[in-house]
Amino acid sequence: MKIARLYIQLLLPLCLLFGCSPTISTFDQNAYTQVTSLKVDALDLMSKATDDYTAHESEVKVVQLNIDKAIEYDKHRPHNEITTKMWTIINDPDGHLFGGFLVKWKKDGKCGAAYVADKKKQIGSAFDQIAELESKKIKPSEVTQ
Repeated sequence: MKIARLYIQLLLPLCLLFGCSPTISTFDQNAYTQVTSLKVDALDLMSKATDDYTAHESEVKVVQLNIDKAIEYDKHRPHNEITTKMWTIINDPDGHLFGGFLVKWKKDGKCGAAYVADKKKQIGSAFDQIAELESKKIKPSEVTQ
């Protein structure tokens, strides 16, 4: 363990000195704007899940398409695997976040208000985690200084 820590302590300054590629992408304003906007859209849509799914099917398609676009955008950014994995978890139709919520809503036709409120907290937090990760990434201007 001490060897690994020593290796990292030596490797990091060398990478900074010689310009090794980062292990995580730099901050991207577009990605940050997308995730914060999609959080609002997703939570707004979820508020309607106490209504019949078919009444909001076109809205579901729009939000899902916009999430797919954000995932595609982030997937093609270098060193952005962590964010891409976070998006995959949120969007997984077999999971317990937004993708799974949409599947349940469609299957059941409607969702109860208490269920929707609970899932909104969970899913909002998941979107926040992506936004917080993006906001804490090094700004491109800080890398070149």
